Amino acid sequence: MQPDPSFLLDKLNVTIPLTGLYDAPDPAAFAPLVEPRPGGKHGECVFSHFRDWQAGKTVHLTSDNFGCGGAGGSLCGVQRDDRAAFIHFLAIDEGLKASEELMGRWNDARVNFAPTQGHVLIGPLKADQYEHLKTVTFWVKPDQLAALVLAAQYRNAPGDPEPTTAGFSSGCGQLVNFADLDVPQAQIGSTDIAMRQWLPADVMAFTVTRPLFEQFCLFTEGSYLTKPFLTRLRKARGGAL
Repeated sequence: MQPDPSFLLDKLNVTIPLTGLYDAPDPAAFAPLVEPRPGGKHGECVFSHFRDWQAGKTVHLTSDNFGCGGAGGSLCGVQRDDRAAFIHFLAIDEGLKASEELMGRWNDARVNFAPTQGHVLIGPLKADQYEHLKTVTFWVKPDQLAALVLAAQYRNAPGDPEPTTAGFSSGCGQLVNFADLDVPQAQIGSTDIAMRQWLPADVMAFTVTRPLFEQFCLFTEGSYLTKPFLTRLRKARGGAL
């Protein structure tokens, strides 16, 4: 059963609906669906559907229809046959690493998501599909982002995996860029400038694994969400983050 994050959302005034990433066998359960449109030099960006998500629609990706090549590799398990060209494009054409050698090492070391059900679905949370949920993304402003980083630390103990990272990746890769989805962890996302054009200028992504999402749903009145630090910040912002 999907837990309820409403206490956290209310205390942080998070108003943009959350986005779930699912690996599921039946896309019909996520209707209404939208799919990447063909055409364009690099394929359609997943985040061009940001407004569709807010309208209650779910993006449906498969290994045969994934839009941008980055989404094919990062989300749909599609193996590239143009490694050299891909590395050259990122390192030289776009200047994202200091050299092709560094970009190649990053490319070879990264671990991409490998769906097992044939359908990757990104959109509004579906309570009846919780068993297929992989990650949840919060769309937040800077103060809310700071509060969620603290939320990720709340139950983290010394020796546990670092609860929040901000790894180098495509924006879609950041939606599931975790070595182990069974570990409570978060990723600060939307740091890929290629996809930020689709988001409001003051909005960032904060993506959590399902175990961390479940921890987020356990917050109560006794946490920092109702204590002086956050109260003073809220007051400084005129009553709402």
